[in-house]
Amino acid sequence: MIARQEARERAGWQKPDAVVRALRLERGQVVADVGTGPGYFALRLARAVGRDGHVYAVDAEPAVLDVLRQRLTAAGSRNITPVLGEADDPLLPAGACDLVLIVDTYHHFGNGPAFLRRAAQALRRGGRLVNIDFARRETPVGPPLEHRVARERFVADARRAGLALVEEHHFLPYQYFLAFRPRR
Repeated sequence: MIARQEARERAGWQKPDAVVRALRLERGQVVADVGTGPGYFALRLARAVGRDGHVYAVDAEPAVLDVLRQRLTAAGSRNITPVLGEADDPLLPAGACDLVLIVDTYHHFGNGPAFLRRAAQALRRGGRLVNIDFARRETPVGPPLEHRVARERFVADARRAGLALVEEHHFLPYQYFLAFRPRR
């Protein structure tokens, strides 16, 4: 699993630098990377928010977080906090984040709308929740079709969670990229 998440060819289709640019992060912001795995995005997000910013790297697998901790030590990264989340709750501090990012992970949540409500509670006023996930169609990479969540279903789940779609990007070849804000 980790080898697949860190594969060199991933950069070609995941376009991580373009994703981080599209997030329009600022120095000093606080970001949560939910489903962080070994930190593919967490380390990039940490560079984007700088030393005065912070990244909560959330995963529900203790062994994966151990790998992340080793990578953080090797990289000398001090602005990332690994968080052992739960299957139904990212366990993020309320009102702490400018952005909650979920990449290729939504299909793991048993009750997606409930998870999104909990994740949205971590947002500061004006904060965004971004989901990037595989389109529900055959692609040369990605999980089996039955594990993919269609864009339309994710948007419906997000609405049920009290979120409104505010932005969409179309530069990823196999994935949708959606940004939401809480309806307040």
